[in-house]
Amino acid sequence: MQITILNGAPDPGENDLAHFTTFITEVAGAGNEIQYFPLANMQIKHCTGCWTCWWKTPGLCIWQDDADTIFESVINSDLVVFASPILAGFTSSLLKRLQDRLIVLIHPYIQLVQGECHHRKRYDSYPDFGLLLSKDADSDEEDIQIITDIYKRLALNFHCQLKHVWINPTPKQKETTHDISHY
Repeated sequence: MQITILNGAPDPGENDLAHFTTFITEVAGAGNEIQYFPLANMQIKHCTGCWTCWWKTPGLCIWQDDADTIFESVINSDLVVFASPILAGFTSSLLKRLQDRLIVLIHPYIQLVQGECHHRKRYDSYPDFGLLLSKDADSDEEDIQIITDIYKRLALNFHCQLKHVWINPTPKQKETTHDISHY
């Protein structure tokens, strides 16, 4: 199985997510192919909302940056894990920036899904999603529920499902690693 891990930690060396990433080798050892992207170490520009990726150069963003490699990995994965500390009640701005740029992977054309308007697929298949959150003392259940709901909506737009939500994986690293490895 191919797994893409998007680490949205602003400083990937100083939080629970950094500690968790030491287990990536265990996930890979279970026969999985891992693509790991520490977003803080990458050049990813903000989406400008120009829609060039939909109309002028379908499927291609105007920005030629590190996101291109991520797009390819995401669309060729079986599972994408969005990892982030909870900051001010939401995922990091790094992860949100990339999330906005993922629009390049879907069509601008609309179809009805569960009675709602959603974008059509650009590709035959899309990966399922996992959400890995590092909760601090200021985060509460409402923060987690809001984030989970937003990622469920993102999954719906990407014709997939949010399969797992892991909170503070550090004490449960082996369980989390097993869940990811045996998705």
